[in-house]
Amino acid sequence: MNRLALCLSRAIAQVTGAALGPYQTAVVRIGFAGTWLLFLLREYPHRQELYGPDAPWSFGLAQQLTADNHAFTALLSSDGQAFFEICYFLAVLAGALLVLGWRTRATSLLFMIGVLSLQNRSVFVGDGGDNVLHLMSIYLVFTRCGQVWSLDARRAARASAARARGERVAPDRAGPALWAASGLVLLVAALTGRTGGGWLVPALMWATWAGVALWWAAGRWARTPEPRILLDVIANILHNGALFVIMAEACLIYATAGWYKIQGSRWQDGTAVYYPLHLDYFSPWPALADLMSANGTLVMLVTYGTVIVQVAFPFTLFNRRVKNVLLAAMMTEHAVIAVVLGLPFFSLAMIAADSVFLPTSFLHRLGGWAARARERVFRRSGPELPVQRLPEADEQPRVGFGA
Repeated sequence: MNRLALCLSRAIAQVTGAALGPYQTAVVRIGFAGTWLLFLLREYPHRQELYGPDAPWSFGLAQQLTADNHAFTALLSSDGQAFFEICYFLAVLAGALLVLGWRTRATSLLFMIGVLSLQNRSVFVGDGGDNVLHLMSIYLVFTRCGQVWSLDARRAARASAARARGERVAPDRAGPALWAASGLVLLVAALTGRTGGGWLVPALMWATWAGVALWWAAGRWARTPEPRILLDVIANILHNGALFVIMAEACLIYATAGWYKIQGSRWQDGTAVYYPLHLDYFSPWPALADLMSANGTLVMLVTYGTVIVQVAFPFTLFNRRVKNVLLAAMMTEHAVIAVVLGLPFFSLAMIAADSVFLPTSFLHRLGGWAARARERVFRRSGPELPVQRLPEADEQPRVGFGA
C-alpha cells in the first residue's frame, strides 16, 4: 500500500508540477500552424470560391446548416466582403504568429477561431487533414505550447537574465493591450449576438480571457506566491491533459483507419494502393504513379505494410525502439502521399500529429541543427551574432499562464 501511495503521489506531482513534453508541444504547434498558414497562402487566389460570401456553398445554406449543428463560425456574422477579407487576414496572421510563438495563449485562441470559422463556413471542401487540424486547433488552446522554440520563451529568458543581473525589467505593455482589445471584441460580439453559433467556443474564449486576467492580477497584486502557484498547477494540469488527448487522438486515427482497412476486400488481397494511383484527381505525376503501380510486389508490400503499421502503432508506444521505427515509417509514408497523390496539406497535418511522439533527444538534436544553421546564415549575411543556447528540460524559463 505504501508503494502504491508513493507511486500515486509521484504521478500527481509530475502532472501538476510541470508542463510535460515542451519540445513535442512546440513541434505540434509549429506543424499545425505552419500547415494552416501554407494552406491559406496557397488558396488565397481561390478564397472567394472556398469561403467567400458568394461561394457555391452560399451564405444562406451555411446559415441553415450551422443552425442545425450549432457549429462555430465567425464568418456568418456578416455577409460583407470587407468582413470576410478581415477574417481571412486575421486567420493568416494568427497562423504566422503561432508559428513564431508570439503570445501563444492569445494567438492559439485566434488560430482556433480562424480554423473553425473558415472550415465550418464551407464544410464540404475539406478532407481528412482538415478534420485533424480542426480538432488539434481546439486542443492547442489548452496547452502551454510556447515553452521552447518561441518568442515567448526568448522574452521570458531575457527577462529572467535581466533580473539575475539586478537590472530593471520594463513592464509588459503588449500583453495587457492585447487582453483589453480581445475583451472589447468579445463584449461587442456578446452584446450584438454575433458569437458564431453554439456556446462552447464563446465559453472557452471567455474562460481563457478571465484566466489570463487572474494570472496577471495574481502576479501583480498578490502578497503571497500561493495564488500564482495554484494557477500554475491548473495550467499544468490543462496542458498535460490536452497533450494526452492529442496523443490519444493520433492513436485513435491510426487504429480506426487500420481496422477499417482490414475489412476491405481490396486491402485484403493487397491491391488497394493500386487504384488511387490511377485516379486523375490523385495523379499530379502520372509517370511516377505508373512506375510505382507497375510493380505488383511493391503494391502488395505497400498495401499490407500500411495496414500493419496503422494497426500496430498504438500497441508499440511502450516500446521505444519499435515505436520510433513505426513512427519513421508513417512519416515517410505521408511524405510519399504528399508527392505521389498530391495531398501535401493532409500529409503535413498527419506528420504534425505524429510529431507528438518524437523522442526528446531527437528534438534536442533538431534544435541544435537549426541553431547552427541560423548561425551560418547570420555569419554570411552580416556581423556575427550570439546564438542563444536552447534551455534544457530542467532549466526552461517559466513563461506563465499566458504562454
